[in-house]
Amino acid sequence: MKKHIKILTLFCCLFPIIGMGQKHQNLFFTKLKIEELKQRIKTDSETANNWNDVYSVATAQLTKNDHTKIDYVALSYLVTGEKKFAEATKKILLDLTTQKTWSNPEMLKRQPAWTSDLKTAEKCWEVAIGLDAIYDELSREERTIIVNGLMKNGVRPALNEWLLPETRIHSLNSMGHNWWTACVYMAGLGCLAVKDDVPEANQWIETLNQASKEWFNFSGDLLQSKPKTWDVAGGMYESVNYASFGVSEYLFFRLAYQNVFPKGKQPDISVMKNIPNFFMHAGYPRQGMMYSLNFGDSHKNIVGERPLKLLWALGIQDPNMLWYLSQIENQQLREGLFKNAPLGILYHPDFGKTPVLPSLHTSAIFKDMGWATMRNSWQKDATLLAVKSGHTWNHAHADANSFILFHKGEPVIKDAGNSSYGTKEYPEYFFQSSAHNVVTFNGKYQPKEQQYHGSPLDGSVSELLDAGEIKYVMANGTGPTSTIYSRNFRHFLWIGKVILVIDDLKAYENGKFEWLLHPEGESKKDRGDISIVNKNGAVLVRPLYPETLVETGYNHDFPEKMVLSEIFAPREDNVKEQEKYYSIGYPEQVRQTKFITAIILKDSVNDKNLPEIERFKGDDMLGVRIKQNGKVTEILLNLQADGRLMHLNSIKTFNGYTTDAYLTALSYAENNPNELTDYFVGYGSFLRKDKQVLYHSLSKLFLIAQKKDKTFEVNISGQPLMNASFGLEKKPSNVMLDKKPIPIDFAEGILKIKLEK
Repeated sequence: MKKHIKILTLFCCLFPIIGMGQKHQNLFFTKLKIEELKQRIKTDSETANNWNDVYSVATAQLTKNDHTKIDYVALSYLVTGEKKFAEATKKILLDLTTQKTWSNPEMLKRQPAWTSDLKTAEKCWEVAIGLDAIYDELSREERTIIVNGLMKNGVRPALNEWLLPETRIHSLNSMGHNWWTACVYMAGLGCLAVKDDVPEANQWIETLNQASKEWFNFSGDLLQSKPKTWDVAGGMYESVNYASFGVSEYLFFRLAYQNVFPKGKQPDISVMKNIPNFFMHAGYPRQGMMYSLNFGDSHKNIVGERPLKLLWALGIQDPNMLWYLSQIENQQLREGLFKNAPLGILYHPDFGKTPVLPSLHTSAIFKDMGWATMRNSWQKDATLLAVKSGHTWNHAHADANSFILFHKGEPVIKDAGNSSYGTKEYPEYFFQSSAHNVVTFNGKYQPKEQQYHGSPLDGSVSELLDAGEIKYVMANGTGPTSTIYSRNFRHFLWIGKVILVIDDLKAYENGKFEWLLHPEGESKKDRGDISIVNKNGAVLVRPLYPETLVETGYNHDFPEKMVLSEIFAPREDNVKEQEKYYSIGYPEQVRQTKFITAIILKDSVNDKNLPEIERFKGDDMLGVRIKQNGKVTEILLNLQADGRLMHLNSIKTFNGYTTDAYLTALSYAENNPNELTDYFVGYGSFLRKDKQVLYHSLSKLFLIAQKKDKTFEVNISGQPLMNASFGLEKKPSNVMLDKKPIPIDFAEGILKIKLEK
């Protein structure tokens, strides 16, 4: 009896049982969606124009027979009922499914051979879409050929290698990034398309349905230095590009599952609701095409249109998502659900309630993956500073502590980008540290092997504070660069029109430190600055410590000054072209140093209202004084607080102010230097003016305190439990903690704040 069952099972695998007479349920082109589209074509001119575009592409395929456009042909049949489109769809399906194999010859040479890859996944998608649309137009024989071909060439190779326990060769640890979802869930679409024909498909569908939670919750591993796939805040370490692709492949399956099984239960994946925030905070709205951060293997033109539209269709809907989608140009780059593309026209959200601006914080941190963003506004052409210091491997470059700056609609300090993976420039330059804005030591930074084997110690970003005119974030790149550095911290302190980049560096031996700068647009040395102008975006980059640039052209007269060198490297969009970047080198051979560099944001290319910046030094202290618009801010870097002391506290006094803080910024009106308007404390437990306590905590915290009329505002970070007190002359009318009002605990000139994070 068992032998007969095995034979029957084998027969079913080779020749699927056609479920004649069963009601076929559509993946994406549901009857409801088709009817809604027909009505919108009649009543809405924009939809009618978009439909004309779809129909025009479909008509061209009647002679071209391009299998990548099968969705255009299939949808045109369902909307118009014209048999010519059904016949064209059938021809493409038969051509695809009668091919000997869909496997990639290069992948077949691997040991063991890979018979399923991204191209296989694409063809699973194409056949599933086409079969789903003309299912009822096929004869039994035609359907058998198409289903068998889909199973043999696409579904079975993918499930055998990526999912099924008897044959699987891949794991989430080895290939659990965007490839896993693409290969697995495109095969899943194939299973949904043939669920009435292949009995096993229903079991596979449920296995895939549940496996998604494991993929989203993969936490990485220590043994082979694999990172956590998803940040709890919704980001994915692989880049904007691969985050968009990887999650969309799953969301397509989830949407199709929802359409096929409207009462079916899908896993509750909490991070999904946070994914839109990642793409929004990684986006840069501007006049013209929306840009995105291009850390890793991405491009500034790539956006998160697909995942946000799919999430919206799945019921995860936030008006901020409509704002984001409204910033994207139609047919921007690739992989979008364009409003004049088949799925786009069906699942395009109603933009009727799109907000003018999003209700989002101007800063965001993704601690699990080591990204942070800070901007001065969500208006178009604002200023966006982004910092990355996470994991290095695969699509995540060797760029711990690197940063990108967009200003006035353009990138002014950029990531060098990437090239085709087949070029020699990709592994030799674009992936490596020299293509990023970092500080090298003797020409080295992160080991090249991290591209292939990962960084065993990750970088991090932390202590993000955003108080409007003052913003701060700390990046720690020591782990990925620990072969050369025992200390590699980078602080970003943004005050008005000045961003101070403060590098705290310590190597294991004496050597040469070089600060790398990748400008975009026209750049040149202008006295002690590097001037960068990209269309309307203009900044000055001014080295302050350990030395300044030579203001004249006579470098040989000032051997102690910083040495500016021009370096030429391949350009992202055409590796045969060369572009310029800079090395700002300290001429002395030292083991430990501090770089302080000011980035001055210009309101226009010819802006003359620039802040005055002055260097000053004290005992074990480096200082920077900034004067802008009647306000003075003094920034103090306490050299005793950089880890050189053991057990002893790093207490320093300057102009009557005493603190143990590593970094302090004190602001006051230029005509009233005796009264602070606001102050920043970076890693400090107290701040006193003479004998008056301004701030006190038993542990060292990071905070910004501001007096605004009768309101006292505090942003604070540093410990999970914080008890801080602040000395004030009068009880404030309001107290804001991290931009939220809190009860006022004030007595005898002391305001107490308790916070648990």
